[in-house]
Amino acid sequence: MAISFSSAHALIFLVSLLICGISGVDSQPFLNSVEQESVYRVLESLNPDIPWRSLFPDDLCSSAPHGVVCGYTTMPTDTNNGTVNILELSFGYVSDHNPNPPCGPNSSLHDPFIFSSFPYLRKLFFYKCFTQQPVSLQAFSRVGSSLEELVFIDNPSLFGSLTDTIGKTNLRRLVITGTNVSGEIPNGFGTLQNLEEATLSRNRFTGTLPENVSNLKKLRILDLSQNGFEGNIPVAIGELQNLIKLDLSLNIFSGQLPESMKGLKSIELLDLSYNKFTNSGIPIYLSEMSKLKEVYLSGNELGGLIPDIWENLKGIIAIGFSGVGLVGNIPSSIGVFLGNLTYLALDNNKLTGKVPFELERLKMVNELNLKNNNLSGGLPFSGQFVSRVGRKLRVQGNPELCVDGGVIMSFYKSSGVLGQLKICNSVANSKLALLHVRGSSLIGHQVSYLVIVFLLFNIM
Repeated sequence: MAISFSSAHALIFLVSLLICGISGVDSQPFLNSVEQESVYRVLESLNPDIPWRSLFPDDLCSSAPHGVVCGYTTMPTDTNNGTVNILELSFGYVSDHNPNPPCGPNSSLHDPFIFSSFPYLRKLFFYKCFTQQPVSLQAFSRVGSSLEELVFIDNPSLFGSLTDTIGKTNLRRLVITGTNVSGEIPNGFGTLQNLEEATLSRNRFTGTLPENVSNLKKLRILDLSQNGFEGNIPVAIGELQNLIKLDLSLNIFSGQLPESMKGLKSIELLDLSYNKFTNSGIPIYLSEMSKLKEVYLSGNELGGLIPDIWENLKGIIAIGFSGVGLVGNIPSSIGVFLGNLTYLALDNNKLTGKVPFELERLKMVNELNLKNNNLSGGLPFSGQFVSRVGRKLRVQGNPELCVDGGVIMSFYKSSGVLGQLKICNSVANSKLALLHVRGSSLIGHQVSYLVIVFLLFNIM
């Protein structure tokens, strides 16, 4: 008999109850009846197929499913046992190591104000719970001011918008990703002075980024990727000196990249790719971001040269400058100073000149994309380098670029993409002007191999 995906999660969850039962402490106070009943009602809304009340008939602060967390809100003394309340509610089976109560295929919320029953709730977490039945984000607007974490991951039936009431919470972490939530970011967002993470990716948000985002002095992660945001990046964003990740990719932001961004002294990941930024060039101020590890600007018409700033950025592991309208040469300093670089994408630009032989020194690189430029001269890579990078070495679409006959076999063996490249040898060029190496079929492999052998024979 076939077991559905959600049923399998429920089965694993029930087994985990038998193995990892939680025993109560005699002196521990009981959870009040209002919160006890409210937890049952939430569980029954999210998965009515599981008999929650019979599985957990006792006090939920003594024996509760994983993801339901109690804690003292009044500490015990010599004369009383103190008070306990629900502090965390996490729903949606994540893994065997994090077996939250599984949500059913028709998860919903029958009482939109149910979470007002938990005045001390600090964390509310939903993973793949609202997938079919529409659930409004406003159903969670009645949570108390104690809430510190509000997390929705991959809940496509969640809809609605953020309102200014969000500013009345004490949020440290706000994650809404993979939902149908839309609208603009309200001004109340800028009043969340304790906010450390705002991940609002893969939704339907629109509008501009509020200027008062600069008030979020504790913010470390700002991810607004894959939405419909537009307009300029606020100049005040440079005041977020604790920010380590800024991801605005796949939106409609426009204008120039503000000079004030040089104030992001702690930034490690900067992704502004696939927007409509123009005429900024690659910012020189990147050199002032000494902790930068990843920078992605692809898909914006920035233009200009690749600045020679890499001596100050030795910790960088990834550079994405695809299709940004770059001209001029590739700086040799990239190969000299960026020994930790694993990813370099300079494709679909207007780069000219020779490929610097210093790029051979990039011992950690596992993807190098130079295709569709106007590079010329010999490809300076050894057979060992070509074999190591393999099919992630892309150089096709450079008509004046040629390859040494001694490394062709390395390209062939590693399935690297040469496209149509000249052989850097006049004898070979006179006999066959272009070499097209491809391996889409057995016949293609055989023909390519024969051509390579023929050329090498004539070269030698």
